Amino acid sequence: MFHSFFPRPKFFFISAALWSFVAILAWYFIFAGIGDRAGFGLPEGASEPYDLTYFIMPSNLYFYAYFAICLLIFGAAWSFIAKDNPWIAWSVWGSLLIIAVTYFGVQVSVVINNWRRPFGDTLMNALSGKGGTAWDFYSLMIIFAQVAFVSMFVSILTDFFTSHYIFRWRTAMNDFYMSKWEQLRHIEGASQRVQEDTMRFSSTLEGLGISLINSVMTLVVFLPILFGLSGYVTELPIIGAIPHALFWLAIFWAAFGTVLLATVGIKLPGLNFRNQRVEAAYRKELVYGEDHADRAQPLTVKELYANVRTNYFRMYWHYLYFNVARYFYIQADALFLLFMLVPTIVAGKITYGIYQQIATAFGQVSNSFQYLVNSWTTIIELLSIHKRLKAFEAAIDGGPLPDIDQRYLEREAEGGEMAANRPT
Repeated sequence: MFHSFFPRPKFFFISAALWSFVAILAWYFIFAGIGDRAGFGLPEGASEPYDLTYFIMPSNLYFYAYFAICLLIFGAAWSFIAKDNPWIAWSVWGSLLIIAVTYFGVQVSVVINNWRRPFGDTLMNALSGKGGTAWDFYSLMIIFAQVAFVSMFVSILTDFFTSHYIFRWRTAMNDFYMSKWEQLRHIEGASQRVQEDTMRFSSTLEGLGISLINSVMTLVVFLPILFGLSGYVTELPIIGAIPHALFWLAIFWAAFGTVLLATVGIKLPGLNFRNQRVEAAYRKELVYGEDHADRAQPLTVKELYANVRTNYFRMYWHYLYFNVARYFYIQADALFLLFMLVPTIVAGKITYGIYQQIATAFGQVSNSFQYLVNSWTTIIELLSIHKRLKAFEAAIDGGPLPDIDQRYLEREAEGGEMAANRPT
């Protein structure tokens, strides 16, 4: 799944995580300070732009240069280490390009968050009769449209590139498995695993990977913003005053949701995995029945379909209480921040524009911490696909097959013996 596309996958991903950690720490503890002393920082008391000039701020240009150098060093190192890997251009440099574009998406979110304050304050002043003209709104909407169009243009090109990236990954897996076909052809659902599961695995993991990268980058960018906005929130209901209240609220709420859903959904990956197996066994028997009169007999088909029904009914039950917990959390999430901000709002310590900024920044940080919550159903699907493909690799490496695969091969062997002993 991984070594067919990425060079030395375990080492590659561990080195990527360590390099990211080192680069982030180096930026905050060394290079950010160097940039400020060199005059790249935002002037004292100045506010960040909320239009396209944000992207060409000296502080941002300085960071872009640092970010690009970090990516180039990592890419060059792996290009040297794995120079014989035929997929290096896509697996390494393609991944780095996706990371860079994902960071641009986070930057767009920052610009829009900056834009929310003047727009919210302009709206509040107009509704309260404190002045404002139509052009005040139109000019802000034009600025928003400019940022949105740039973001759309980059997103469209990124989606096009990502589609090719996914297909290359699928091609790498397909080529690898087909080169081992003689060892794999006897595994239950072998054709489906090569044709469908490789496609689903690459596309699903790519989506989860981008979401994870986006979550990490969002935390890096928005945590300082949330720290700054916490100065407006001096008191929480029941709890009272807490330093950096918004930051701690985001961590608590995300941790609560993650633990809740991970606990109630612990059985779902195994059930999804078994569901693919019983469906494949039923489908394969029907396919054999198209060409062989002795296959797909009523008793056999009835038994296989009973397995499908039993597994689906079990899934329905487990998804029932999982969705109770999931939708409870989603509905509570809609009111959690507003409930915590009631003392601040009643005291009149924030404007509507500041509230919009707080809500956006809190939502960005909270959603990033809630990566498992937001991606849990997709992770469940990925784990079931991963288990199916791991059986392939077990067959290739000569390892023991999962019990369900062993039982399938035993049934096939028994069926072959019965066919051989049947009188002609």
